[in-house]
Amino acid sequence: MVAAGGGARIGVDIGGTFTDLVLTDAKGRTFQRKVSSTPAAPELAVLAGVREILDHAGVSASEVDEVVHGTTVGSNTLLQKVGAPTGLITTRGFRDVLEIGRLRTPGMFDLQWEKPLPLVPRRHRREVTERILATGAIHTPLDEAELVAAGRALAAEGIRSVAVCFLNSYRNPEHERRAEALLAEHLPDLQVTTSVSVLPEAKEYERTSTTVVNAYVRPVLEAYLTRLERGLGTIGISAALLVCNSNGALASSEVARAKPVFFISSGRAAGVVGGGRLGEALGEGDLVVFDMGGTTASASLIQGGNLMRVSEYEFRAGISTPSRFIKAGGYMMSVPTVDVAEVGSGAGSIAHVDEGGLMKVGPVSAGAEPGPACYGIGGDRPTVTDANLYLGYLPETLAGGSRTLSRDKAERAITRDLAEPFGLDAAVAAYGVREVVNSNMARAIRAVTVERGVDPRDFTLVAIGGSGPVHAVDIARLLAMPRVLVPASPGVFTAMGMLAGDVEHYLIRPLPGRLDGIDLDGARRIAAELSAEARERLLREGVAEDDISLQPEIDMRFRGQEMSLAVPFGEEADAAALRAAFLAAYGAIYSYASDDVIETVSLRLVGRGLRPGKLDFRHEQDAPEGAVGPSARRRVYFGPERGWMTTPIYDRAALRGRVEGPAVLQGADSTVLVPPDASAVTDSHGNLLITITEGSL
Repeated sequence: MVAAGGGARIGVDIGGTFTDLVLTDAKGRTFQRKVSSTPAAPELAVLAGVREILDHAGVSASEVDEVVHGTTVGSNTLLQKVGAPTGLITTRGFRDVLEIGRLRTPGMFDLQWEKPLPLVPRRHRREVTERILATGAIHTPLDEAELVAAGRALAAEGIRSVAVCFLNSYRNPEHERRAEALLAEHLPDLQVTTSVSVLPEAKEYERTSTTVVNAYVRPVLEAYLTRLERGLGTIGISAALLVCNSNGALASSEVARAKPVFFISSGRAAGVVGGGRLGEALGEGDLVVFDMGGTTASASLIQGGNLMRVSEYEFRAGISTPSRFIKAGGYMMSVPTVDVAEVGSGAGSIAHVDEGGLMKVGPVSAGAEPGPACYGIGGDRPTVTDANLYLGYLPETLAGGSRTLSRDKAERAITRDLAEPFGLDAAVAAYGVREVVNSNMARAIRAVTVERGVDPRDFTLVAIGGSGPVHAVDIARLLAMPRVLVPASPGVFTAMGMLAGDVEHYLIRPLPGRLDGIDLDGARRIAAELSAEARERLLREGVAEDDISLQPEIDMRFRGQEMSLAVPFGEEADAAALRAAFLAAYGAIYSYASDDVIETVSLRLVGRGLRPGKLDFRHEQDAPEGAVGPSARRRVYFGPERGWMTTPIYDRAALRGRVEGPAVLQGADSTVLVPPDASAVTDSHGNLLITITEGSL
């Protein structure tokens, strides 16, 4: 991670439809680019975009200090079930932990819910003789011959990656480490992931599931990062490649290769980090960051300037959320993550009539290939983009003119698949697509506000993503949110957020016991050991000593509970202070706190390398000379009540001052819709604040 010396940094975010790139140079200038994603080989779009943005900025490859990357490879691998053939070796008697799970369902009364199939079929889960007690003592030694035989049997069945997870190994890792060494000796082509290398933490199901996800995704992400780094080398970029993790921070590509489970939500968390930095620059502490791309839409809460984070996440179809109240719906990963709710609704989501005769939008997406019908590159089914184009919300070109859209093709698809089956006018059918998808996306925002006991009306909605600003005001109106903030470059904001992130390492050690009997000296000793390890890693990656931040925390819970909460563990902390902090945190989430015994579970540490050269959102933009009026006018449809309205079209980059709705503001990376009963005003940073008329909420 040592800088190459040129001062240029590139942020890359791969989406389902477009790959976004942002470059900042030594002079503080910012450049952006959008290129079509290449789902079959995502690195091709990245490399094409890097070449284009270097040429556009007039920067040579040798001037690039680092490439910061957010990738959907991990999440797509889970979503499409295209991971490596994976096996599991575990303690005898624990073969079915993955299927038993938590003995819960996400919805008590959902009779149609189907439990997701384990990533490792039962025939590929093997048991071996060994047993470590909860104290860490060895009860039954590891049967090494049995272990090697299990590994050979899995390899003979085509298994490429194996997870090793033994009972209580978090207290004593000896058996897992020995198993790893034996498999490496006898089966060198078999990739091995041990639970102690990923998550040395209590709770068998969570640890096993996290380790299996890591093993399942690891060969795929490794191969992708290898191809990407090789491609960057051919361009002439020798700088470090950093990957954004699920917690919104950055880590080296080496860490991402070994522990991909920490990077499943890579990318989307960066937009939330960018939203937090933007709010800090503008003095706005209460925000809901809404990100709508081509395939999905997500929402996350920033309250009092603090990003909401949790210590576990379930990846599942429909709506994915790390909610503490919804469990067992997907693949559990006990890793730190930004608290993001995500739904399968994006600009490329396909609208269709279901078997019951109702209109549905998503979760299937046309993506970049074959794309919406209006792209004219093979797709012929109506999508959200087709609806927005036909209604007049979008221009005839996207991504700075690199993608030409056909309104006629959009109209034909909408008429054939939606308007005619319902007996509706094409405009009414297209507007119905918007209403359905807006309702879906409002659900994600409710998941991080109302379902957390937070009133969204007290927050400002930050709209990012290529399609977020086209829908934001209508969604805000559904939630009675009076204000929408659109950043200066919303379409590439996630890539910008990566350039505003810090490097991070995540370490954990078990610390079981009662809080009232805690060994504070022992806890401080563990914290010191973890701090030394994190500091050594960060220094090795080129982070300066003065830029290292170490934050130890203790996971605690009431006696008998399954879940725990993290509480900061300062140098002077004692049992009374820890108890008070835990009760306050617990009460803030659940609105009450018990007087029961409190237990400590583990001690974790987040080591961050603060990056002094990261992107600053306080940079002011030069105002255009003179008043800037509309560049054109076109007919835009605002629903059955208002119908078609002749609407002024503005150049977003040149606009300053106040605009009354209706208006459409077009930019190179995104389009902003200001409907009737709303007004917008720009600030000196190029951001746009949209206010909804109180009577229309």
